Amino acid sequence: MSRLVLTAELLTQLRSELLASPCETCAILYGRAVLKKGRLVRIVVREFQRVGEKDYQTRSDISAQLSPEIVATAAQKARKSGDTIVFAHSHPFPLNEFSAIDDAGETILSNFLKARTPEIIHAALLVTPEKTIARVLGGGESIEVVGVGPQLLWGSEAEGGEGNLAFDRQVRVFGEEGQKRLRALRIGIVGLGGTGSIVLEQLAHLGVGRFLLIDPDVIERTNLNRLVGATEKDISKPKVETAAAFAKRINPKAQVEVICGSVLLASVAEQLADVDFLFCCTDSHGSRAVLNQFAYQYLVPAIDMGVAIVTANRNITDVVGRAQMLAPGLGCLMCGELLNPEAVRVDLLTDFERAADPYIVGIHEPAPAVISLNATIAAMSVTMFLSAAVGIPSHPRLINYNGITGMSRSAEIHRHPTCIVCSLRGALARANEHALPARLS
Repeated sequence: MSRLVLTAELLTQLRSELLASPCETCAILYGRAVLKKGRLVRIVVREFQRVGEKDYQTRSDISAQLSPEIVATAAQKARKSGDTIVFAHSHPFPLNEFSAIDDAGETILSNFLKARTPEIIHAALLVTPEKTIARVLGGGESIEVVGVGPQLLWGSEAEGGEGNLAFDRQVRVFGEEGQKRLRALRIGIVGLGGTGSIVLEQLAHLGVGRFLLIDPDVIERTNLNRLVGATEKDISKPKVETAAAFAKRINPKAQVEVICGSVLLASVAEQLADVDFLFCCTDSHGSRAVLNQFAYQYLVPAIDMGVAIVTANRNITDVVGRAQMLAPGLGCLMCGELLNPEAVRVDLLTDFERAADPYIVGIHEPAPAVISLNATIAAMSVTMFLSAAVGIPSHPRLINYNGITGMSRSAEIHRHPTCIVCSLRGALARANEHALPARLS
């Protein structure tokens, strides 16, 4: 199912305002539709327009009809900007589905907009006291509504079949609804190395139903000390293929798509618009920069993680790790000054540009890596995900780990009000309106 996503703050505000009146109440949202091979995968909403009393043609406790003037103004805006329009309204009465009156009104709106914006997909959104649901305008396919923030807000319950006794112990923690939600989610994992392979293992055991795995590398002998699911027979095979087979061994019903490519390429990174949650398990500043902006630009909640073992004169001086959620309401990697601009620049160079750059000296030195430390940070990240997605009581959204002292502590990054990534003045909720900081080829 495709998704209509907006910040959790905006979804909360929208529901509050539309349900405040005993009469049906309308609003108009604007955003961008994201397609994959011609199929709608995401509508990213960024703007909320209130509807005044003068903007209704008729309004009562069971129906509301917008005036032709406000509809024409919205159509003109969409035609100029390429925006998707989402017509929102409330049912202040107990009807958690679109009504026959809604069907008739949407048909008129859909025909009007098709004549003026034939290339743009528009949508309808319904708010009731119990649910928030959406569909393609004119009675089309259903669209899941998600409010994205430190805690994800689901518009309605997850669809799913009967329970599975294999998950009984965790269902006792987050309930049948949480388990159905995990089964319905499509999770992206970028980087299937030391941390990514462990994240995949844990998510597969949890019963996550769908995955998109991205990594450009093949397995080398030096990977085997920390790559779960891989053996010597897998050397020279793409990491994503071995990871996919491993996930299927754990959960044969899982749907796993793989891309043997780099998110440094915009064409690869954009495939992540079709996931519900993202794990960033990469080890380069360039890929982190791309995924950091992607998370806020497309409103795909993400968790970035990393482990570092620092040595000097053959002595270990530092063992540190970090798990950090990236979502509206939380400071990004740019705000936290966690990206090295020069390293990002070098990573984003093409092979030709890198060979011609006089400022690049030497080669990348492999970093120390130990599976137990990777597993510590991977587990912290998966627990953070479970908190955000299904509500288990774990509040931190940034955890720093010191392996020498054995201590972990939660922290918070101050959001810069004009950050080019995570603020409304930057890339937040811009979807395909903005280019990602990635290579075009």
